[in-house]
Amino acid sequence: MTTHSLPASRRLASALALALTLGALGAATAASFPGVQPVTITADGATRRPVAPGIYEAAYSPATRALYVASAEATTGVNGGVIYKLDPETLQTLGMTHTDEKNFGLAMDPSGETLYITNSLNASVSAMDTGTGRIKTRTKFTERSKDGSAYGPRKVIYDETQKALYVGGVGDPGVIWRLDADTLQVEAVIQNAGKWVTGLALDPDEHRLYAANGGGEVLVIDTRENRILERWTPGDGQEWLLLNLALDKARHRLYVTDNSKRKTVAVFDTRTGRMTDRIDIGDSLDIRFDPARDRLYVSHRQAGTFSVVDAGSLRAIKTYALPPMPNSVLIGPDGKSVYVTIKTPANKDYSASGAGSIARIALP
Repeated sequence: MTTHSLPASRRLASALALALTLGALGAATAASFPGVQPVTITADGATRRPVAPGIYEAAYSPATRALYVASAEATTGVNGGVIYKLDPETLQTLGMTHTDEKNFGLAMDPSGETLYITNSLNASVSAMDTGTGRIKTRTKFTERSKDGSAYGPRKVIYDETQKALYVGGVGDPGVIWRLDADTLQVEAVIQNAGKWVTGLALDPDEHRLYAANGGGEVLVIDTRENRILERWTPGDGQEWLLLNLALDKARHRLYVTDNSKRKTVAVFDTRTGRMTDRIDIGDSLDIRFDPARDRLYVSHRQAGTFSVVDAGSLRAIKTYALPPMPNSVLIGPDGKSVYVTIKTPANKDYSASGAGSIARIALP
């Protein structure tokens, strides 16, 4: 894990991404997991089970019909991490890939055959074969932040129209890399992306990538030319630290979370770049838009809750208690459930104070 001797931007990269990376050491099978892992039903009706210390994002594979969860295995004295393969219904462990680096962000290719993982401490991105559970390739980034520290790759997103990946780098100034999805070779580097690139959202039909940063900006990027076209801000004169994004194409809305400064969800009009509304439901970390149900799903890490928001009225219609620290959100493949990863507070040495969990919420 990080130490106090690291430069400030590197420490922040580790705090935002909590520094993770992936290398391949092999996969376990379901036979490695005798018995049944404990599962509980919360008072709000969510199914929940502990997985591992230091879990982060989740992704679903249609090829293996399994859920994958990234873990940094944040335990003192433990090197490397694990990618957990779970049954999407029961949340039971089906397999494990032990990795030589710690793991954070995840993205799946449309076929479900390749899982992409950001490795923040190692400034790299890895590709895992979901069929074998082994790492196929890895790319290490060589760019440096202005204080000389390596960038911490945080979010990764797959662009099917170009068979490419976009990866946001936490640093000052931030960068965004475009990679060939097959080889992980860097095809373009988008420089001067503001202070810490924290979140990404893609509109492939319009050839637009939206990126949030810690300086309170939303960047609008042309994915054909890989250049920044516009920089939006809330325009209210206040300090924002924007994190994750969700796109509502029908309403021309971009929803952007702020977990620490304004503790809200900003609503931007994608036609004008102006903030037109706020969803004041408290500190907001991750967000997903569900067009089939016209709902927004938002995690609140400080409050320990998860909200379902009506996208028409922008009002919360249901809140789930998922303490202590709900983190990443994933809409299930059948559209009938939502998965939420749940972290535990960090100790002084950045190890986790307990096992993180995953919850499945059945949607009405």
